[in-house]
Amino acid sequence: MNRREFARVGRDLAGLIALGALGSCRNGPEPRLKSHPFPHGVASGDPDADGIVLWTRVSEQALLDAGVHERVVPVRWELASDDGFGRIVASGAHDARPELGHSVHVEVGGLEPGRPYWYRFITAGEASPAGRTSTLPAAGTAANRLRFAFASCQNYEQGYYTAYRHMAGEDLDLVLHLGDYIYERRFGNSRVREHEAGEVHTLDEYRARYALYRSDPDLQAAHAACPWVVTTDDHEIDNNWAGDTPEDDQDPEQFLLRKAAAFQAFYEFMPLRSTSMPSGPAIPLSRRLRFGDLADFHILDGRQYRSDQACGDGRRTMCAEALGPERTMLGAAQESWLFDALAASRSRWNVLANQVMIARLEGAAPNGEAAVSMDRWDGYPAAQTRLMSFLDRARPPNPVVVTGDIHSNWAADLKADFRNPASATVGAELVGTSISSGGDGADSYDRTGDTLARNPHVHFFNGQRGYVRCEATPERLVADYRVVPYVTRPGAPVVTRATFVAEDGRPGLQPG
Repeated sequence: MNRREFARVGRDLAGLIALGALGSCRNGPEPRLKSHPFPHGVASGDPDADGIVLWTRVSEQALLDAGVHERVVPVRWELASDDGFGRIVASGAHDARPELGHSVHVEVGGLEPGRPYWYRFITAGEASPAGRTSTLPAAGTAANRLRFAFASCQNYEQGYYTAYRHMAGEDLDLVLHLGDYIYERRFGNSRVREHEAGEVHTLDEYRARYALYRSDPDLQAAHAACPWVVTTDDHEIDNNWAGDTPEDDQDPEQFLLRKAAAFQAFYEFMPLRSTSMPSGPAIPLSRRLRFGDLADFHILDGRQYRSDQACGDGRRTMCAEALGPERTMLGAAQESWLFDALAASRSRWNVLANQVMIARLEGAAPNGEAAVSMDRWDGYPAAQTRLMSFLDRARPPNPVVVTGDIHSNWAADLKADFRNPASATVGAELVGTSISSGGDGADSYDRTGDTLARNPHVHFFNGQRGYVRCEATPERLVADYRVVPYVTRPGAPVVTRATFVAEDGRPGLQPG
């Protein structure tokens, strides 16, 4: 960045720090707008047994056109127990503030557990589209069925979001988004639609990138269908960043400012609670959701606290640096939080929402030696061993990891020792492909010819696009790998490419 851009990022950070001092602001009159105030749709998220977050954002362009973009805009909201809004159970007004990009985060409480609700927003005499959401069954109470899906990696330029249109019709209790909601720059030369600008660094630029992605009607439909639970991976900021270390030779201070801008934009555009409000270049994203007595969801953050990648980027043979016992993927505090939560869990299933693949995925270097990705858990063998050893020792109920990042589908057993196929199976990992990143992909079982032979704990690979749909009961968790044959043009059908089952009390996966 040049000096002027750096100064602008500094102003962005100052504005973010000021968010902590925001007080109440008196509602002004509703503005008169010349265009629809809610072009980014609606969303809900982070449900619990008696509450939910409702989200929308007032159009920045509409406010600019009306000359009120620096004003606080009053937005009314309604929550109903029926889709016709004949029975309003909660309502109110919310200040859409310029300091938060005129985003709206309403945390509604006092609701009934385990039931659906419908919601909408109103400003300038216009109503938003209606969304459907739901609360969770109360923790510890009997729950007989849970339906959720998980997705990641939705490069706008590389494909259409047809998979989200199909996901919207799946009758889900919630969606887990595991990261790469936006892409910060262009990747590759194959594009079916264009980003609004080049690589993003400042708050205004990140806001514009999110606004573009949120303009997609299929993504809006999936958000409006059920509550989402979100976390980040790398492209929300910068490819393969780790802790306070960028991918390339960016100035460290500039990178901290970039993180602050990226996290604020992420918060503004996601249905997150105020407990996830960013503070400068940090955002608290680790959290737990409890679905009755059936499932605990542990939402992980595998970027902010990890050690930098060792041995160079990409797939490498192991080097001495990577073997350091102090190296971490989650950071000491988050790792301890996760282990404590798993040890205390009394739910039937423990679902870990995770960014990069945990199971070992060994390939061959040109010299024939074993090579692994240094960005995934394989590049952090001490952290990988600590997690597998804990699962082997503590045996929390039915751990199932759901993972994104890799732009392909995998199904794997988690082993106490991945180098010893006879070691105990301690859990399962379901790896979902991308929504659109990488273009159409290919229907293939083993792209290298020997991947499955080198990794006997891996049961399945496929390179198409889509998402994974899961249904959990007290007896089993069924995962359907839902794929579309193409994303470089709209209108693709969806099919189930494979199904795997995890059975209660039997770690690992079985073909469905």
